[in-house]
Amino acid sequence: MLAACQDFVSAQELHTLLLAGDHAIGLTTVYRALRELETDGGVDVVRDEAGGRLYRLRPADGHRHYLVCRGCGRSRPVNSEIVEQWAGRIAADTGFAAVEHTVELTGVCADCRPSEDEGEETPCHWDPAVGPQGRVRSCAS
Repeated sequence: MLAACQDFVSAQELHTLLLAGDHAIGLTTVYRALRELETDGGVDVVRDEAGGRLYRLRPADGHRHYLVCRGCGRSRPVNSEIVEQWAGRIAADTGFAAVEHTVELTGVCADCRPSEDEGEETPCHWDPAVGPQGRVRSCAS
C-alpha cells in the first residue's frame, strides 16, 4: 500500500488505508513494519509540523531529499547533490566518518499559496498563521 502513495503518509494514515482495503492489520504492526523499513533504508522519513513522522517508499535509486508543502503535504524530490557535498565537507573538516544527515525542506506550493487576487480562495485553504488545514493524500487503492 505504501508503494501506491505519491506523498508522505503517517503510520495512522497508512493503517486507515490498509483497513479500507480490507487488510486486517493492527496499528502496532504498521509501526513495526515502518520501523524495519526505515532501519533497512526502504523508506524516506520527514516530520510534519507537529513533529510526527511521515513515510514514503524510497525509490530504487536511493536516498533523496524532498521539499514538502506545509499546506497540503505534497512533496517533490529535490536535487540533493549540494546537500550531499555539504555533508561530505563537514565530515572531512571535522574528521568524522560514516556521517548521516537529515535535511527537511518545507515551503508552500503554488496551489496552496494565497492568490494575488484578494478574493480568490486557495485549494488547500492555507493560512500561514494557522498552518495546514488538512493534507491531500494521493494513494491508489
